[in-house]
Amino acid sequence: MRIVSLAGGIGGARFLRGLRSAAPDAEITVIGNTGDDITLFGLRVCPDLDTVMYTLGGGINEEQGWGRTGESHVVKDELAAYGMEPQWFGLGDKDIATHIVRTQMLNAGYPLSAITEALCARWQPGVRLIPMTDDRAETHVVINDEQGRRAVHFQEWWVRLRASVPAEQIVLVGADDAKPAPGVIEALDEADVVILPPSNPVVSIGTILQIPGIREAVEKKTVVGVSPIIGGAPVRGMADACLTAIGVETSAQAVLELYGSRLLDGWLVAEEDEGVALEGVRVVARPLLMTDPQATADIARAALELAR
Repeated sequence: MRIVSLAGGIGGARFLRGLRSAAPDAEITVIGNTGDDITLFGLRVCPDLDTVMYTLGGGINEEQGWGRTGESHVVKDELAAYGMEPQWFGLGDKDIATHIVRTQMLNAGYPLSAITEALCARWQPGVRLIPMTDDRAETHVVINDEQGRRAVHFQEWWVRLRASVPAEQIVLVGADDAKPAPGVIEALDEADVVILPPSNPVVSIGTILQIPGIREAVEKKTVVGVSPIIGGAPVRGMADACLTAIGVETSAQAVLELYGSRLLDGWLVAEEDEGVALEGVRVVARPLLMTDPQATADIARAALELAR
């Protein structure tokens, strides 16, 4: 079986670990979100790609869900001592090594997809990880605060401001001119099923679908999504702030309608959300909390069974 999954960061990475366990013989391709990517201190940082790579490769800080296990922050503290900004985004010492390798390879002319493949050669994640695009397409957020109406990088809104300032608009800058990375469309064309994990539907899954050609390729396939909303609240993170920014209610029903029946064939919701429905989409209710590896594998197995 050939499975393609579109994934963001923590929720997507943990689900993928369960998917790998539920389908050990499957060929799994992961199309990763790069809208969150940012350049800090001259280094190119790809948070979602790295979270997937570290999680599946056994190097993730399990408690945080991001960053490296056994991490130290000597460089971060030294940069702060020099008064270097930004200080709200903390890069760990081990993590910095990944960003140095990536940045050097980018400067040498390698595309992000080739660099990601090279980084994964160390981590052996058990899936093929491809960025959604090799082109620069970054998510920015329009806010109105004490400094007036302005656009900030998504990471500043998400990490520094903790999404506390309402977003007036969320824009993927560069999306119109971006192309899917090599292998993305081919993987989708050859897939038996596409799984949308419980990642943020606006700035993770929604971002990937904005790259020209990807949504159209996904719509041709059997697609099953796992709701990131349980009982009217995000499972993790601040997806509610993102949904509010685009005028969508924080509910399993509203996210189902956001994706739509042209995209989805099946939709897994939590038992608390039984009764969610949309014509043309088969909806199944079951426990959706990824409390441990077995529970996560069971969710992934249910998604595959729904696809069948």
